[in-house]
Amino acid sequence: MGRTNPTYRDFLDSYEREFGDYRRGLRRRYQSDFDSLFDGAREFADAAGYANHLDRDVLVLVSMLLAHEGTIQEQREEIAELRETVADMQERVESADGEVS
Repeated sequence: MGRTNPTYRDFLDSYEREFGDYRRGLRRRYQSDFDSLFDGAREFADAAGYANHLDRDVLVLVSMLLAHEGTIQEQREEIAELRETVADMQERVESADGEVS
């Protein structure tokens, strides 16, 4: 019988365990950031599983980066919405000031 490769999810779990000492060495406030990186990598486990022929270490890093990029994009959209809200509020204030004067 031939051997099978571990799934990407299994690989990711063992990869994270390999960094256990590193995580413990981090200051407590950064440990949750470290955990978030691996959570982000798990979000793309299906895609990484399809790319079975690629270096799995690279797949982990690309998945982390992609999750990070998604977070940045969400924040950009939120900032744009907040800017629109602030501009709208400024217009209302200016309009109200004109009515009061």
